[in-house]
Amino acid sequence: MDLLPLLPVRRLHNYAYCKRLFYLQWVEDLWVENADTAAGSHLHRNTDKPSHWKNDLDLADRAALRSVSLQSEALGITGVIDLIEDTGNGREIVDYKKGSARRDSDGNRVAKENDSLQIAAYALLLEEAGLPLARASIYYAAEKSRIPVDLTPTLFQQCRDTITEAKALAISNTCPPPLNADPRCLHCSAYSICLPNESSYWSDLLSEPPRDKEPPRPPGDEGEVVIVQNTKAYLGLKGGEIHIRLDGSVVSKHPIEQIQAIYLYGGIQTSTQALHTLIEKGIPVAYFSPAGRFIGMTQGLPQSGIDARLGQAKIFTEPDLRLKVSRQMIRAKIHNQRVFLMRNGSAPDSILKRLARLRDACPDAEDLDHLRGLEGSAAALYFEHFGTMLKGSAFEKFDFNGRNRRPPKDPVNALLSQGYSMLAKELTGICHAVGLDPFIGVFHQPRYGRPALALDLMEEFRPLIADSVAISLLNRQELDQADFITTSKGTFMNDQGRRQFWRAWFRRLDSEIKHPQFGYRMSYRRMLDVQVRQLWRFCRGDASEYHPFTTR
Repeated sequence: MDLLPLLPVRRLHNYAYCKRLFYLQWVEDLWVENADTAAGSHLHRNTDKPSHWKNDLDLADRAALRSVSLQSEALGITGVIDLIEDTGNGREIVDYKKGSARRDSDGNRVAKENDSLQIAAYALLLEEAGLPLARASIYYAAEKSRIPVDLTPTLFQQCRDTITEAKALAISNTCPPPLNADPRCLHCSAYSICLPNESSYWSDLLSEPPRDKEPPRPPGDEGEVVIVQNTKAYLGLKGGEIHIRLDGSVVSKHPIEQIQAIYLYGGIQTSTQALHTLIEKGIPVAYFSPAGRFIGMTQGLPQSGIDARLGQAKIFTEPDLRLKVSRQMIRAKIHNQRVFLMRNGSAPDSILKRLARLRDACPDAEDLDHLRGLEGSAAALYFEHFGTMLKGSAFEKFDFNGRNRRPPKDPVNALLSQGYSMLAKELTGICHAVGLDPFIGVFHQPRYGRPALALDLMEEFRPLIADSVAISLLNRQELDQADFITTSKGTFMNDQGRRQFWRAWFRRLDSEIKHPQFGYRMSYRRMLDVQVRQLWRFCRGDASEYHPFTTR
């Protein structure tokens, strides 16, 4: 326990509110901004301007000190006190909170328990610093009033006990289970990474998914994706905006706070200042070859995920665990291929029945080689009849005689390759962000430069996203032969073709579908995030198995 860093008092507040929130934010270092946290930051805008404090006696000549940092090796905590006032009758500390006080049994307004523990910790820090207090209070902004907190010996002992309990949990390497149907979850900033209702279902804590109230959904749709294809372009930073220059002139400006990601095609030049800011803001920059092949991405350090990474390594070294997850992924892939073909094509019933048999054989696959044989047989049947999904003029203009790649030899395969490349990019970024290693897969073998785990996770989404985009573009006549270039190196989309592809791609990612277990609707982009986080839970031991996404 002595090896732990000093516990921030605000994390002690998290522990008293929800032990799982404490573990995710302090141990795993996972943090998500939401409206409540943004409002809380706005409330602290004045108190967050620290006063200059030379020594303990300096307070005697000051009416108030703001944002005072203190720490104690003996207590093992550190914190920043919002306000210390000299009221004339002694010193008072004030902590600012966004919400409202609670009501006791008599209807009186009193401070919340976790708020009282937090301010007691501050009082202990001040006492050790030789600055005893006369009183303490919580300012609740929603009510615009101060609620006094009695600094009793009982409260101080409760605070010390809570510090000890929180540290013990931190070194236990065991994330607490989620709260079950608790109203606190609905307003928690960490909901999108905790997913309490979903986690309970995945952990077999609930026999059925919750139906009484639709839970919040994870974020991921906000912001624009900036795509730059002109190799003469230059990305710079000025005044909190990304400026794209061409021949020395600014052709577009994009506020940093409104950017979700940046995609660069070819040798686009970028300033170091712009990259530093994008990394700090958690905005990935993805690099593609001029033909659209995903090369890599620039992104900041991943969120802490040592528990998940250790579990991921364990799964990779245990064939039975790898096979368990792989069976589910490939079963879902074949199921979704069959459904997509049924909806959009005209494959014979005999082919659909063969696909169903291959799908149903996946749970009984003896090993990964057997599973790869089932997956390969299904893919051959699927692409043999893929062309039946091309309708009208698309069928006449774009001949499809099976899957080919590296390089693609026809426009349909060029679209499929671009879509699969983009799926790999999307899932590589999500794996990296949640704390999984995108290069250690379960079904795909690791190989230099190959995001094996991203390729695993994209299997169930290939027909539903990438194949759907390709078929939609051609059947809607949004692309023509003039949008492709055929050379000795293969067939690729030109700049205009890629613009059309991007429109269809983001249209598909933003379209909403119903979650197969929980019944609420979410976009495909959000679904990708949910599936990666579910696998993250399986790697950490929080979930009993991996549930793939299947459509009906």
